Amino acid sequence: MIISASRRTDIPACYPDWFVNRLKAGEILVPNPYNRKKISRIALSPDTVDCIVFWTKNPEPLLPGLKEIDRLGYRYCFQMTVTDYEKDMEENIPSTEESMATFVLLAERLGRERVDWRFDPIILSGKYTLGYHLEKFEMMCEWLHNYTDRCIISFMDGCRENPYPEMEEEDMLEAAKGLSEIAGKYKLPLYTCAEKINLERYGIHHSACIDKEKIRKIIGYKLDLKKDAGQRKECRCAESIDIGMYDTCVNGCRYCYATGGAESAKKKHAQHDPESPLLVGHLRGDETIVERKVQSGRDMQISLFDLPYGVGAPKDAL
Repeated sequence: MIISASRRTDIPACYPDWFVNRLKAGEILVPNPYNRKKISRIALSPDTVDCIVFWTKNPEPLLPGLKEIDRLGYRYCFQMTVTDYEKDMEENIPSTEESMATFVLLAERLGRERVDWRFDPIILSGKYTLGYHLEKFEMMCEWLHNYTDRCIISFMDGCRENPYPEMEEEDMLEAAKGLSEIAGKYKLPLYTCAEKINLERYGIHHSACIDKEKIRKIIGYKLDLKKDAGQRKECRCAESIDIGMYDTCVNGCRYCYATGGAESAKKKHAQHDPESPLLVGHLRGDETIVERKVQSGRDMQISLFDLPYGVGAPKDAL
């Protein structure tokens, strides 16, 4: 299985010690997003967890814990968002320059193939014009193109509960053209995340953020996993188990779809105990806990192309 940590909250930034403690304990309790009384117990071990995918805007708090995660034998990679927004949009996020420095540090430590750069969501407003984004994007590409294999973009859409309008198709096309020209100068491949619009005319392809082929290269074996049915229709990610909780991220991003409000998130964050099996609070005694069936997604079918040269190959190939 793949563990998603997490689309619902920024675990590396907000709950790093808790996460490492859960790996050491070998299990985690995850409430149903819509019913706190229904809880899944998920057994964690390097034998069943094929890969951990971290989603974060600030991995720095987790960096000290990576050594322990390595010692325990888990494999992992990062989806790190680095945007060009300022404090009026991302209140508790390090500056763009600080985030880029952390990105470089992470990529130097893990390898560029294990750190994807997310430049999303792209929002157009009075302050954050297309010209602003393109100027900042070029500066960021100059910094980051040697430290990642790809950049993933998305546009503000109507599914997010925020005060910013969905981008018009004409604006998306204009932005895609400009971003593609800049990324091309640095030979940095661009992909979209869960977008309907086809941007292949600009060399921008649809992507799976949890990409089983990319993960295969990281972990060293194939995965027999289906498309994640729990995501939006346009999402191409492989199935995973998300261990986060909504309304618990205190990064303070104004466009966030995963929090109901800053005060609510802060209140839940204050209930956090790094030693608890739950991300927020403790069991109250009225919950129903169900053991979730987990297993490795390793594809046990072996083709001739997977065998060492000469092993099981046709005689005329030897």
